[in-house]
Amino acid sequence: MRIYTASSWRNERYQAVVKALLEVGHEVYDFRHPDGQDEPSCGFHWSNIDPQWEDWSPDQFRLALSHPTAVEGFDKDLCGLDWADACVLIMPCGRSAHLELGYAVGKGKFTIILLDEGDEPELMYLFASSICLTVDEMLGELGEA
Repeated sequence: MRIYTASSWRNERYQAVVKALLEVGHEVYDFRHPDGQDEPSCGFHWSNIDPQWEDWSPDQFRLALSHPTAVEGFDKDLCGLDWADACVLIMPCGRSAHLELGYAVGKGKFTIILLDEGDEPELMYLFASSICLTVDEMLGELGEA
């Protein structure tokens, strides 16, 4: 199965989940390595546009969304989402990953939320095909999909 992994750059277990998916034979779109490169930071970063991105005003942020680097990063991730059969939201993560999962739900793809300790309950997670507590449970759900 082709899997889009949605998460955060700060998620410490992300790479282990990607590795587990690959080890059982899934193809994975890894937003950290969208072109399959092994470089540690070849995926999109706001810092590629401006090292001071965390100090942007809302207007600066809105303008940055049309920057060629942002457009290229968005297009790669959107192509990855369209290519995938399923989307796995790996918690903890932020707003972009949740939008990616929502897009996948809207496209009728198989979706999984892999919860983590300390996650807040969220009613709209009922949109997902499955909610998993462990990597093994996630792999089992994908195997049955």
